[in-house]
Amino acid sequence: MAATERAMIATVASPAFRKEAAVPRTAASERIRERLREAGQRFHANDNIAAFVRPGELDELRVEVEAHLHDVLEALVIDTANDHNTAGTARRVAKMFIDEVFAGRYVDAPAITTFPNVARLNELMLVGPIGVRSACSHHLCPIMGRVWIGVLPNAASALIGLSKYARLCHWIMSRPQIQEEAVVMLADEIERRVRPDGLAVVMEADHYCMHWRGVKDEHSQMTNSVMRGAFLDDASLRREFLSLRQRAHD
Repeated sequence: MAATERAMIATVASPAFRKEAAVPRTAASERIRERLREAGQRFHANDNIAAFVRPGELDELRVEVEAHLHDVLEALVIDTANDHNTAGTARRVAKMFIDEVFAGRYVDAPAITTFPNVARLNELMLVGPIGVRSACSHHLCPIMGRVWIGVLPNAASALIGLSKYARLCHWIMSRPQIQEEAVVMLADEIERRVRPDGLAVVMEADHYCMHWRGVKDEHSQMTNSVMRGAFLDDASLRREFLSLRQRAHD
């Protein structure tokens, strides 16, 4: 660890810094929160706040989160000063939260190149299964699952490449979520970009808040779906999508 980084951590962890952090604009989290509130912008766990984060502030957030996580370990009576296994845990977890498992909160949407539907495709397209990873908002336990997407384009639809569906999935899911809201957010994002006649999204996932804690049921899964446009109105189209999804599942 660089000397400057150690100095930042020591400063954030100090009682003097924590006293000053209560004053608006001291900590990066307070500055970002103030911008969000001034704009009347919601900042729930599954919201993207990238537009309100200034250059350099993610670096400050990592240090700030690390200091607070160190306090959590201390409160759990873990001797991080002498336990070689947990000496760097706070730093590793802070980096994991901001740069990986919750990255969908702090980065802009992936660049998605669209192209016109020159061939006037109007048949059902199935994309999936796409492997996704998220975290339960209630316990921050992993959610591991798969997503299937059905699209019925029209002549005016903006088509996107297959890999771009996966990129959108990962961006939406890399936040603390509940599955029911996650599939709706994903459907909204795809519908806004593609403008299809019909859209279907199915997500099937294991929830470690059930496997790892609570009832400790290792076999339960949650499956839910969003159906829009032609998939709501046309039962045969809906059956075709679900049948293709089942084949891809098996």
